[in-house]
Amino acid sequence: MMMDCCTPIPEDWGEPDTFYPIRPECRNDVPASRFKPRPGKTLSARRWHASFSEEGILDIAKVLRRIQRGGVHPTIKGVVWEFLLGCYDPKSTFDERSQLREHRRQEYENLKSKCQEMDKTIGSGKIITAPVITEDGQPIEDPTSDGTSSQEKVQSSDADFPVQSNVILDKEVIQWKLTLHQIGLDVARTDRALVYYENPTNQAKLWDMLAVYSWLDKDIGYCQGMSDLCSPISILLENEADGFWCFERLMRKLRGNFKCTSSSIGVRSQLTMLSSIIKAIDPKLHEHIENLDGGEYLFAFRMLMVLFRREFSFVDALYLWELIWSMEYNPNLFSMYESDASAERSLAVVGDDNLLHYGKFERKNVQAGLKDPQATLTIFLVASVLEAKNKRLLKEAKGLDDVVKILNDITGKLDAKKACDEALKLQKKYLSKTKTS
Repeated sequence: MMMDCCTPIPEDWGEPDTFYPIRPECRNDVPASRFKPRPGKTLSARRWHASFSEEGILDIAKVLRRIQRGGVHPTIKGVVWEFLLGCYDPKSTFDERSQLREHRRQEYENLKSKCQEMDKTIGSGKIITAPVITEDGQPIEDPTSDGTSSQEKVQSSDADFPVQSNVILDKEVIQWKLTLHQIGLDVARTDRALVYYENPTNQAKLWDMLAVYSWLDKDIGYCQGMSDLCSPISILLENEADGFWCFERLMRKLRGNFKCTSSSIGVRSQLTMLSSIIKAIDPKLHEHIENLDGGEYLFAFRMLMVLFRREFSFVDALYLWELIWSMEYNPNLFSMYESDASAERSLAVVGDDNLLHYGKFERKNVQAGLKDPQATLTIFLVASVLEAKNKRLLKEAKGLDDVVKILNDITGKLDAKKACDEALKLQKKYLSKTKTS
């Protein structure tokens, strides 16, 4: 069933945690959720379906306003995210999207089949949690001989798929196979408090998506943190191929964070931007952080890499993400991705009528002529957290360990909507100061 059509879905305004149940033994270990879908504010299934024309063209301006006001109802998050992340053009029709969806599903099957040729565990319903190959490409006959648990032996591939030692592998295949067990170890740790991942099939789905992505994007491959970004998408979109391409679109926004060299980390450019923002809006705090030898702002690394997954409950993280993406939304996103053009091209100033199709944050950037793709809402969110803790940081932080401790105190205590509103205020302040400077 095509979820973006006009099929009515019963409204349920209950607790969002019921959509993503927590294992009973883990309930005391995870932050409490603050987000609750609210009639009249949250984008409901009914209002979502009413936002399409008869041909299927989406009134994206109306949808963005509603999301920015109160998020997305759990029953439609997945299909809404596909639009927010640029998988589909709001100006496309139902038929056009249906054709594109089928084309992408076939493309994913082709990618997955190629990966299956290289390792039979792909698509088997199992995951790999121990190395299957040495760095020079030699197979490891018993990947669980390093002391891994019996559970990991069940998850590992080699009991069912013997390694073929007579195959000569090229460097790309070796590099890819070297990441498979690391993906498995991360998948086994990701969102383990959710009942959803008690089912090994769901773990295997997430592992397959990440393994295939690692092969598709050979420049980046797989890095820790990607499982935290992919997991919600895997949960929200039942079809694995649809979830994969949604994750691939998200990674187009974030892949620069994961691009590392021997001399620098990919997220450094965002940390540098954060430093510039704090220096402009709060010179005293910036000077204090510099005096603590924290001028590189590495303490904000985690928040930027996994979009505040650690600071919010699962439900609130989803809410925060859709707020961010709706506020950052650019109507040129789909065409930019399809043409594989640079990010700067999408920020070209367009007619005033089209500005209604931009999210609040992106609209301000366009109006200011700001074309720096590093100035994301997430960076301003981190800045707003630092500003909120300004007094404590200036008074109590005597070293970087104190900064980290103070920032760790925000876990489970942030309100996503208020945090975004504060970030927008800082953006306005920053644009004003940089314009006059």
